[in-house]
Amino acid sequence: MVVGKTRESGTNGPDTAAAPSPGPEMMLSLWTRWLESASKLAGGQGALSQSALGASPWPISLDGMAGNLLQGSMRQLGEMLAKDPILRAAEDALNANPLREVVPVDWAEIARALRTVWLRSLSRPEKALAAAVDFNTRMWQSAMATWNEAGERWLGVAQPDTPQGASGSPDKRFAAAEWQGNPAYRTLKEIYLLASDWLLRQTSEADDLSPAERQRLDFHLRQFVDAMSPTLLLASNPVALRRAIETGGASVADGVRNLQHDLKEGKLSMVDTTAFAPGRNLALTPGKVVFRNKLIELIQYEPSTETVRRIPLMIIPPWINKYYIMDMQPKNSMVRFLVGQGFTVFMLSWRNPDASMEDTTIEDYMDLGPLAASDVVREITGSPTVNVMGYCIGGTLLAMTLAWLVAKGDDRFNTATFMVSLQDFSKVGDTALFLGDETIDFIEQQMMERGYLDSREMSNMFNLLRSNDLIWSNVVNNYLLGQKPPAFDLLYWNSDGTRMARTAHTWYLRNTYSENNLMHPGKVRLKGEALDLGRIRLDIYAVGAEKDHIVPWDAAWRVTQLVGGRVRFVLASSGHIAGMINPPGGKGSFWVAEGQATESPEAWRKAAERADGSWWTDWSRWLTVHAGETVALPSMGSAIHAPLLNAPGSYVLEK
Repeated sequence: MVVGKTRESGTNGPDTAAAPSPGPEMMLSLWTRWLESASKLAGGQGALSQSALGASPWPISLDGMAGNLLQGSMRQLGEMLAKDPILRAAEDALNANPLREVVPVDWAEIARALRTVWLRSLSRPEKALAAAVDFNTRMWQSAMATWNEAGERWLGVAQPDTPQGASGSPDKRFAAAEWQGNPAYRTLKEIYLLASDWLLRQTSEADDLSPAERQRLDFHLRQFVDAMSPTLLLASNPVALRRAIETGGASVADGVRNLQHDLKEGKLSMVDTTAFAPGRNLALTPGKVVFRNKLIELIQYEPSTETVRRIPLMIIPPWINKYYIMDMQPKNSMVRFLVGQGFTVFMLSWRNPDASMEDTTIEDYMDLGPLAASDVVREITGSPTVNVMGYCIGGTLLAMTLAWLVAKGDDRFNTATFMVSLQDFSKVGDTALFLGDETIDFIEQQMMERGYLDSREMSNMFNLLRSNDLIWSNVVNNYLLGQKPPAFDLLYWNSDGTRMARTAHTWYLRNTYSENNLMHPGKVRLKGEALDLGRIRLDIYAVGAEKDHIVPWDAAWRVTQLVGGRVRFVLASSGHIAGMINPPGGKGSFWVAEGQATESPEAWRKAAERADGSWWTDWSRWLTVHAGETVALPSMGSAIHAPLLNAPGSYVLEK
């Protein structure tokens, strides 16, 4: 992440002798002091000095600053911005705190977001003062209610039901009993939640900003609020303090060792990497590698039924991850489920590219990927056509391949399934924040130097989209509680990243996220053919995920408007991964609109009906209709494509 140059510490802002009672915008100052304190402690300066704390917890007078602004004192405002206490304190904390080496938070962008809120507060003194009154009222009401309730419990006259707090809903960060039962902890929680709520509301009130600017402001404010949770400090985390006492301080020592290990590795540990391995307890469905080229291995899975459907199924996984997300443990393996339904299943396993593959093009990914693999599948099974599925970026490649085949007059694919896949990149959620033109330029520079994009860069981006779940929960677990990272198969897969070949990834970023060229018929040409998604006429099954933070479900829905064939769109519960890896027997649900042709995702959602269970069963029924009659079991491989080795193959094991 890009971080601004660290500045020398300066004096605080204007005189605070007439500082008013704390208002919500004053929490910016409090958080700034918090960062300064963390910086000094991390830098080994010991206890907080009087200059760090100040005579008042609120270093800048709202009245004084607003008055100066209204009087046109641009000199004083300029001096304040030059000192920039928020930016200076944030950068000081970042550069002094060892967590900067393992937590991929862009503090420079956060500081700019905070400065934007601060200046907007100054330019609207009436709203700022009204917000201050409202904040103080709510804060003191909450504090009084908390301490009154504590007194009632002490006297034995408390009501059996207690409120959840200022957030209005449970927050798993504050699940420990102390956050509700201890008045000191509860007051701290309520003030944090009230201040966080005020800060995050600034985005919705920023009508003068463009949608892109509001999205960027909201994202970085959320990153800041999450990073400032009192649960992330040992002194204000009751669970961590309790564990430290119970272990006689051993948990603190273990936490330090965990941090030292992560600093050495240069990344935050999110999973116990010793707990899993493909071929040992993941990717266990029996199969054979029946084909290999410089980019893929093709796995054919052994049937588990007495007969199979005539038309085989070929799966194209994303090349930014390894294929076994669809063949995890037996209990949640999509491949095992499909084989058990009587389908002959083939899987592409992409090679993990290194610098020697930097000139691999997107045309190579199409030619050596789905085109070469489908030739092998048809030869082995004797079926002239193949049903095909593409997951995430694999679905984007599939859409381009289908459009190319239409231009060539090739009808080898019978149906297509798109799982959380984008074709129209006009709406990509918070992912857009990481893939602007400047960022793409920076990524291309990195790839020019290395020949590839390191998997850690992609991982950092996706982890920041769910920082509480994927970053800060691990900071608490690993460093404050001193525990080993969890042993969780999906997290293991998530950490088992792949690199991006320079030429292909540059083309992909420019033609999708940057220019959205697939939306312009004929603008993308592959192997001499102009692509037009509207000419795709085969039947399609498409799946979106309700809480997807990478491919918003209404963006996945867009395929229904882009192709010329019949599309059955299904909305799964949960997110990008958990919504797709949702085997029957779990707690999932899905929505489908039977026979409804809708013109917008909102209209589709209104018409859709919910069904309990896994969408896999619905997809299996749809595939069965499109997979032909039952036939005898095919051979494993053929005389031309003899089995090379057992699944999971060798490419998936490359680091």
